[in-house]
Amino acid sequence: MNLMMLLEMASSAFGDRVAIGSHDGSGITYQDLYNRSGRASELLSQHGSEHVSLLDESSLALPIALFGSSWAGLPFVPLNYRLASEDVVSLVERISPTFTIGDGESADLVIGSANINGVHLTNRSQFLKETSEGNVPDPAWDMDPDDIAVLLFTSGTTGAPKAAVLRQSHLVSYILGSVEFMGAAENEATLVSVPPYHVAGIAAMCSSIYAGRRIVQLPSFDANEWVTTVMKEEITHAMVVPTMLVRVVEELERNPSLELPTLKALSYGGGKMPKPVIEKALELLPNTNFVNAYGLTETSSTISVLGPDDHRAAFESSDPKVKARLASVGKPLPTLEVSIRDDNGNEVASGISGEIWVRGEQVSGEYLGHGNRLTDEGWFPTNDGGSLDSDGYLFVEGRIDDIIIRGGENISPGEIEDVLLQHHNIRDAAAIGMPDTEWGEIIVALIVVSDNHSFEETEILNFTKEHLRSSRTPDKIFVLDELPYNETGKLLRRVLKEQLSKQISPKD
Repeated sequence: MNLMMLLEMASSAFGDRVAIGSHDGSGITYQDLYNRSGRASELLSQHGSEHVSLLDESSLALPIALFGSSWAGLPFVPLNYRLASEDVVSLVERISPTFTIGDGESADLVIGSANINGVHLTNRSQFLKETSEGNVPDPAWDMDPDDIAVLLFTSGTTGAPKAAVLRQSHLVSYILGSVEFMGAAENEATLVSVPPYHVAGIAAMCSSIYAGRRIVQLPSFDANEWVTTVMKEEITHAMVVPTMLVRVVEELERNPSLELPTLKALSYGGGKMPKPVIEKALELLPNTNFVNAYGLTETSSTISVLGPDDHRAAFESSDPKVKARLASVGKPLPTLEVSIRDDNGNEVASGISGEIWVRGEQVSGEYLGHGNRLTDEGWFPTNDGGSLDSDGYLFVEGRIDDIIIRGGENISPGEIEDVLLQHHNIRDAAAIGMPDTEWGEIIVALIVVSDNHSFEETEILNFTKEHLRSSRTPDKIFVLDELPYNETGKLLRRVLKEQLSKQISPKD
C-alpha cells in the first residue's frame, strides 16, 4: 500500500478531470499530476538524498513533491516556512541529506547561505519546469506499507521539535476508511487554505484526490480573499481552523450582500471553536453542511467527526443534552476505537473526564529517533483531556499539560472558557494557571471584548459565578486586543504565560 496507489487509481478512473487549479482551464488534470509525479521521482532520486523537504507555501509543487516522494520511496518533509531562519536550518540539518524545494530567494537566503552539507536546493519554478516535460518512468514504486510516507515536525513549544512519523499504511488506512473513491461530482471543488506542514493540509490533498475533487490552493489566508475565491471558483468544500472561521464570519457580517451558494460543506478543526462563532456561522450559511473534525498529527488526521445533522440538531434543539453536542467533536470514526482513561490507564465511565486514548490502523504515535508511544495493546495516549457522554459523543477539554491545579483541584481551562464565551460582550477568551504561593496556581482569564462594548470586571466575575463553582471562577481578568494563535489555530498558552509572568508575581 502506497500513496501512489491512490493517485494511480484517480488518474486511471478520471484522468481528464482538473486535479489542481482553477476551473478556467489553467489547472492540471489528474493524468498530468500522475505524469509530473513520475518525472519528479526521477529528479528526486538523482542526488543521493534520503528525504524530500518543502520549504514553501501551498502551490502546485506540493502535490507533485508529495506523490513524487512516494514514487521514489523517500519520506516527504514539509517544513514550517514561518519559523526563524536558525530554526529552519536546524530542521534541515536533522534531515540531511535532503532534496529541498524552496520558494526562491528566501529559501536560498536561509538554506543556501547556511552551507549545510548534503542539501540539494532548488526553487519552486525550477522544480515545476523540470517536472513538466519528459518521459514518465514505469510504475515501479515500493508497496511496503511500513515505508515512511511523511515526516511532520511538531511545534516544539516545550522543547526541540520532534518529527512525527506517518508511514504509508497510516495515511492509506485513513483515506480508505474515510473517503469514498470517486465520490465527488465533476463540478465539486475544495479550497485548501491550511499550510502544507500541517497534517490537515496533507490529509485534505490526499482525500480530495481519492474522491476526484478539484483542489484550489490559497497560499496564505485572508478572509476577504477566501470568500472571493469561494465565489469565483464555485467552491463546494472547504476546511478551516477556528481562527479562520472567526474572520470569515466577520467578513460575512460586514458584507451582508455576500453569498456562498455553492459551498455545500465546511469542515473545521485544529483548535477549540468558540460556540458563538459556530452558531453565527450556522445562521449565516443555512445551506452549508458543517463538520467538526478532531484529530492529531500522530493519528494521520481525523479521529472523530460531528456531522451536519448533529450540527443542525444541536443548534435548533431546546434539549440541553442535545444542545451541548455543538461543543463536542462528535463520534469516533468507525475504523477507530476511543477510550477515556484515568492517570493509571484504567477506563472511566461515561461523563467522567480523563485522557483520550485512541487505537486503529491509521494511528502512528511514532517519532523519528524516539520510538513510539503506543501501549502493548496498540493504544495511543493523546495527552488530550476529554470525556464521552452516554451516547458516544466525544468532548475535548484541551491538553492535559494545560490543566490548572488550584488548591489541589484539577480544573480544565476549557470549562472556564466555554462559560466566558457565553457572555455577549466577549469575543474570545482563554484561561490559564499562574503560580501562587497560597493556592499553587490561580486562575487568570484573558478576554477579548467585542467591538463597541465596554469591559466591567465585576459584571464578568458575577457572570462566571452564576455558571461555575466558586473554586473555578477566575481570580484575575485581563483584557487583550487579541489572543495569540499560531497559523493552524492553536492557542499559544505559553506566550500568554510569558507575558503575564511579567505582570503577576506568585505573591499577587
